[in-house]
Amino acid sequence: MSITYIKKGIDVRQSDMVNNEAKRIVEEILNTVKFNGDKAIRDLSKKFDNWFPDSFKLDEDEILQLIEMVPSETIEAIKWAQSQVRRFAQIQRSSMHDIEIETIPGVVLGHKNIPVNTVGCYIPGGRYPILASAQMSILTAKVAGVKTVIACTPPEAKTGMPSPTTIAAMHFAGADEIYVLGGVQALASMAYGCVGMPPVDMIVGPGNQYVAEAKRQLFGKVGIDLLAGPTEVLIIADKTTDVEMVATDLLGQAEHGPNSAAILLTDCKELANAVEEEVQNQLKVLSTASVAGKAWKDYGEIILVDTLDEMVAMADKLANEHVQVNTANPDYFLENMTNYGALFLGNRTCVAYGDKVIGTNHTLPTEAAARYTGGLWVGKFLKTCTYQKVETDEASVELGQYCAKISEVEGFMGHKEQADLRIRRYKNK
Repeated sequence: MSITYIKKGIDVRQSDMVNNEAKRIVEEILNTVKFNGDKAIRDLSKKFDNWFPDSFKLDEDEILQLIEMVPSETIEAIKWAQSQVRRFAQIQRSSMHDIEIETIPGVVLGHKNIPVNTVGCYIPGGRYPILASAQMSILTAKVAGVKTVIACTPPEAKTGMPSPTTIAAMHFAGADEIYVLGGVQALASMAYGCVGMPPVDMIVGPGNQYVAEAKRQLFGKVGIDLLAGPTEVLIIADKTTDVEMVATDLLGQAEHGPNSAAILLTDCKELANAVEEEVQNQLKVLSTASVAGKAWKDYGEIILVDTLDEMVAMADKLANEHVQVNTANPDYFLENMTNYGALFLGNRTCVAYGDKVIGTNHTLPTEAAARYTGGLWVGKFLKTCTYQKVETDEASVELGQYCAKISEVEGFMGHKEQADLRIRRYKNK
């Protein structure tokens, strides 16, 4: 494969150093909460967010007061976006069926799709009030049938107070309890059951590298959806796409955070050479340039290859979270790519649509996890649990004969006796 890096991102060793430091910090926080409970949560919230209310949980009056602060047109936009997410989630849920089948005479096997009982949803905030995450996790969990959804979001960095728009989105999405609590301490509180929360069975939602690392370390204690760390975008473009659109869409994702990766993959040398200048021009007027510019400088890449097939192969190797395809035939990538969090096909759509309003879920796998998992959806909140019934004596004897033989070969004599007992009990009855 012919690959030319017109621009290269940060050295992987530097990235590993940052990740190792995050692991150490997160482990220390989780252990502090595990052994010190509510006191640790209060201390950590004060330290990191300067937030130490009498109660982290918002009562109904507080929620309604915050919602009253949100302009009506914003409420309308939230509800419209949530209706799109709900519709697609309901269609996904309807595609999943419980099954029961008689596999051989007298043997009935089946499975049920059972919702997780209690889920903790983390809604990022701080730098930006990412209210769209509410419908992606809370609403989707409710469509799946989750009984209790605990939702956490940090106070706004600018005001030091809860974000009215985020709280409104969490409420309309169907959260059963809303807590103003951020970062690793929020995930620890949900996992261990602190400050009035019940311990949850599962934690979902996107976040920064510390939130992703906390989910990694808590997995096993609780279930998680996936490791959704700092956002990534890969734009696959050819000569049919203009440089303004490419640069705009790269920076649109880079503004998430200073370690957000934005990559252009193209077979057009003219486009590859023009993007850097256009990015710099747009950064001069972009209000979030301080963040987007840092991300582009450290994590931005421009990759030039020769052919369409090389673009597919390179994209699958990268296995990025968001893959936006701006080519003459975007469906070629839909038909041939295998590793991606979500595809955005054609110039008329963009990652921002998926992040905010179109209806697909924006909690997606990062760090090449798209090689083995898709994004958050209703199925993540369901346990597909099997069951079996043996309804005739003859079927039990037939199963028993084969089970006894295999168990004896393996040396599992207790298993063999389970089978032999049923042969004696039901044969020639």
